[in-house]
Amino acid sequence: MAHQVRDGQCAIDAGDAVCAPWIKAVCLRACAIHKRRDPRAASTLYQDRCDLPRRLHRGLALQPPSPHGRRLQKRSTKIQDTRFLLLDDASIPPTTQASAQAIRMRPGFRNVTNGFRADGGRDLFAAVRSVGNTGTRHGLSAFQAIQRALAPVGSLFEPG
Repeated sequence: MAHQVRDGQCAIDAGDAVCAPWIKAVCLRACAIHKRRDPRAASTLYQDRCDLPRRLHRGLALQPPSPHGRRLQKRSTKIQDTRFLLLDDASIPPTTQASAQAIRMRPGFRNVTNGFRADGGRDLFAAVRSVGNTGTRHGLSAFQAIQRALAPVGSLFEPG
């Protein structure tokens, strides 16, 4: 969601005064609703969850004059089905900051290994860190998370 706000601001700065402000406002509203979700009643959250896609659809129906606005409109149309999942699940944050921090190398590791000499090592490290941290968020050990990631589909994920 934070990326969409940033992209909306970039389109506004590039000259789109039609579609981008509308999309940015809807994304900011979704972030504000996510922040205040705990004290709100479930019915109020449901009304907000139904209202935001309608607002977004009205904004996407506008015809932006600039290419930046059209590009933002095209990207927003592609992801409109999954955009407001953060309102359905409280564990989904409106930013990707935690995920980015999870795969960033720690200074001690960087000092000991002197970084990576090959791109493949860097990519493997990021993938293993990502899987391990996702598993930790779901209450699994790093080993269990890697085991599930490498297992055939449906074998370890079924309740049993």
